[in-house]
Amino acid sequence: MESDYLMIVIVMSYVLGSLPYGYILVKMFKGVDIRTVGSGNIGTTNVLRAGYRGLAFLTLLLDSFKGAIAILLTRHYFNLDEDYVAIAGLVAILGHMYPIWLKFKGGKGVATFFGTILAFDPLLFLICGFVWLLIAIPTRYSSLAAIVSVIVFPVAAYFLDEPLFYVSIAIAVLIIYKHRENIKRLLQGKESKIKFKK
Repeated sequence: MESDYLMIVIVMSYVLGSLPYGYILVKMFKGVDIRTVGSGNIGTTNVLRAGYRGLAFLTLLLDSFKGAIAILLTRHYFNLDEDYVAIAGLVAILGHMYPIWLKFKGGKGVATFFGTILAFDPLLFLICGFVWLLIAIPTRYSSLAAIVSVIVFPVAAYFLDEPLFYVSIAIAVLIIYKHRENIKRLLQGKESKIKFKK
């Protein structure tokens, strides 16, 4: 029975994760294809880079909710154990990164990652969120903050004895892989910085 539910959970989590809110919001309210702006990414950072601060905030919230809803539905509606719940979070992040609606070219998964771990265990969210702030505020590199946060994620999951430890490694590898161009620009000193003020 659980294996039947697992297939439903995988499909549900992928569909939730694949909803490209950054693309939808910018297209709906600005008439612009966000993929033609800045880095071409559909996530929060690129929406913010395009100058759409309100839409960037909405993108952040909605992309976070995707992972959280996948986790909460799997845990409370399907009543599956935490290993399956962890898989739901991983698949939601994969859906965000590789959405079928945009020819599998999606975002980098950071907002969906944070929504996922918030719903899975708020303590993990606090640890990774604190690390993100610790890096992002002084350096103003959102990408560097995200990379360090996901590196810390499996370490925190291990010491907290979380059932998603092995999934956390997969998530970290995926997010770092999606940031490979950012890593190149960071090494070259060409990475864009967060603008906290106008």
